[in-house]
Amino acid sequence: QVLLAESGGGLVQAGGSLRLSCAASGSIDSISVMGWYRQAPGKQRELVASITSGGSTNYADSVKGRFTISRDNAKNTVYLQMDSLKPEDTAAYYCNALSYRGVNYWGQGTQVTVSS
Repeated sequence: QVLLAESGGGLVQAGGSLRLSCAASGSIDSISVMGWYRQAPGKQRELVASITSGGSTNYADSVKGRFTISRDNAKNTVYLQMDSLKPEDTAAYYCNALSYRGVNYWGQGTQVTVSS
C-alpha cells in the first residue's frame, strides 16, 4: 500500500508560478513511476508529467517548457514546478504512483486556479 499526500495548490495570476509536492509513504520500494495528472470540470483526467525511478521524464505537449517534474528519492517526494501558468492550467491536480506490479495509487488532489 502506498499513501500519497499532496500540497502546494492555490490561486495564482496568469504568468505566475506554483510548486506542487507529493510525499509518498508506505511501500515505497514498490513504486516504479510517479506523476501528476489533472482534471478540469467536465473534462477527462489527463497526464501532465511523469518521472521514473531512474529519472526519465515525460510531459504533456501543453506543458512542455513550462512545467518541470522532479523526484527526491531520499525524501520520497515528487515535485511539479509550474511556471508561466495559464488560465487553461486551472484544474484539480492529482499525484499518482504506479507500482512495479501495475497498481495505481492516487492522492486526494489539490486545486490549482489561474486567473486571467
